[in-house]
Amino acid sequence: MEKEKIRQCRNEVQKIYESFDASHDWQHIERVMKNAQAILKNESADAFIVELAVLLHDVSDPKYKKPGEDLEQDILNRLGLPDEQLRQIQKVIESVSFKGGNGKPAESIEAKVVQDADRLDAIGAIGIARAFAYGGAKGRKLYDWNEQARTEMTEQQYREAPTSSVTHFYEKLLLLKNQMTTETGKQMAEDRHEFMLSFLEQLQTEMDGNK
Repeated sequence: MEKEKIRQCRNEVQKIYESFDASHDWQHIERVMKNAQAILKNESADAFIVELAVLLHDVSDPKYKKPGEDLEQDILNRLGLPDEQLRQIQKVIESVSFKGGNGKPAESIEAKVVQDADRLDAIGAIGIARAFAYGGAKGRKLYDWNEQARTEMTEQQYREAPTSSVTHFYEKLLLLKNQMTTETGKQMAEDRHEFMLSFLEQLQTEMDGNK
């Protein structure tokens, strides 16, 4: 029964994500699922809740959501899950988004697994690719060395300010390593974080005309 629900959910969400830009497309969901499954090997969490939350966590993302639309709730309603499972999944999804540092803390182990899995996909080589893919989709500059990264902002300010893609590293991506909540997530984040630092150093070198 659980496998059938996951299959049903997967079929519904895939076409939704395929309409998003490359930073939040179906491949993003596949990568987050792999991250979650890697973390689940070392955590006692409900895999069914984790997998459904991964599949649904971006379908109603404010960056893509249309006015009056609630795809997450619509799909959950069609899955016909018990109320307790619905609440669990929704609570997990609520804690995933960074929101400029204003996101809700992950309280359950399922929420911690999904939050770490999603944030791992925001850092390292794939995180770099996604940052520039989203920036390109929004017509943002690659970099602006005169731009000051914000340390405090509201969710609205975070979403609406057209900051450069490199500034986004300092406002979010470089902060995520220290926000991992599972031991596996922390370990997986180390190399990815160091890769981003190396990339930024090389970028600065090339901008200076030294190499």
